[in-house]
Amino acid sequence: MWSNLIEIMTVVVVCVCVCNRMTLIRGKSARDVLEERGLFEKHRGKFPKLLTRTDQSALPLKYDPDLTYYGVVGIGTPPQFFKVLFDTGSTDMWVPSKSCTTSGCSNHAKFNSAASASFRAGSHPFSIAYNTGFAAGVTGYDTIKISDLYVEHQIFGLAEQEAEFLEFVPFDGILGLAFSSLSHVKGRPVFYNMWAQGKITQNLFSIYLSSSVEGSVLIFGGTDPSYYTGGIKWVPVHRPSGFWNVEIESITINGNTVACSGGCEAVVDSGTSAIIGNGEDINNINGWLGAYTDQNGEAAVSCGNTKLMPDIVFNIHRYSFSLPASAYVTKSASGCRTGFFGPGTWILGDVFMRQFYTVFDIGNNRVGFAQAV
Repeated sequence: MWSNLIEIMTVVVVCVCVCNRMTLIRGKSARDVLEERGLFEKHRGKFPKLLTRTDQSALPLKYDPDLTYYGVVGIGTPPQFFKVLFDTGSTDMWVPSKSCTTSGCSNHAKFNSAASASFRAGSHPFSIAYNTGFAAGVTGYDTIKISDLYVEHQIFGLAEQEAEFLEFVPFDGILGLAFSSLSHVKGRPVFYNMWAQGKITQNLFSIYLSSSVEGSVLIFGGTDPSYYTGGIKWVPVHRPSGFWNVEIESITINGNTVACSGGCEAVVDSGTSAIIGNGEDINNINGWLGAYTDQNGEAAVSCGNTKLMPDIVFNIHRYSFSLPASAYVTKSASGCRTGFFGPGTWILGDVFMRQFYTVFDIGNNRVGFAQAV
């Protein structure tokens, strides 16, 4: 079983704000496990890289083998527990159904609706399409337990068919945290119901992603200054698209503009491990870093040169957010590589969010960044 291969370490956090906390787990990534077994080359083609955001009719569901942050939620009465990716790049919640027989559901927990006293069947199917596959099934309503908070009559998808690559991911399903306009299940998303049902006192949530195996946390309804230094810098959502879009004015290295000359739009996405951008800009950034293309087509660098690499500065809404090499270089059994991938629409993923505590304020249509501790 895949779950038996993942080393899971969690941390208990004392709540200091009137909010609800979900401990996030950072286990071994799919890449780590496959590399340890000498199987990464065999399976790497099954992991789709980041999708472009041009097709607004298809949910940009995605996964890459470095993604490792997820949390445990309960569904039903009594609760059945699932590991879910908390994804600010999508909106809906879904988990595998007991009736799922495709390989994508293998090695994952499956929801048994007959075992839940509070389950109610939905009236229509759901289907989420993406470039390399799909998740499809039926909808239902049930109570969702997130830490010590219960969201009643929450619509979610019960996947009866899943893309093959989902067999290898360390989580069972996805809980989306983007805006409701992206919903494919035709119902109010989980976070919206939290607010509507009075479960939280502020219409926002915040995320701290630790660079170690323990300590990451998702806070519903508040922020916690023990996870950041200085003030929160607020950036308006750039335009109504359903995503957490921000406008980047430029990206610089040593004062030189290396990407987003004239500005570009980026999605702040906890469901993406890397920073994604258009091919020309990403190649330019990696060129400045002295990266070379390895046998996997990734931007590799010498592990011994990390301390010599420059900071990369993202200029957003008149603020400057600086990423040191310790933030954007990742190391695995096969060596070191940068966290910049392309081509694709600009996305600020976990490489950026580990450096900056991030607040998603639905009530005021803005994103906040503060230097993470």
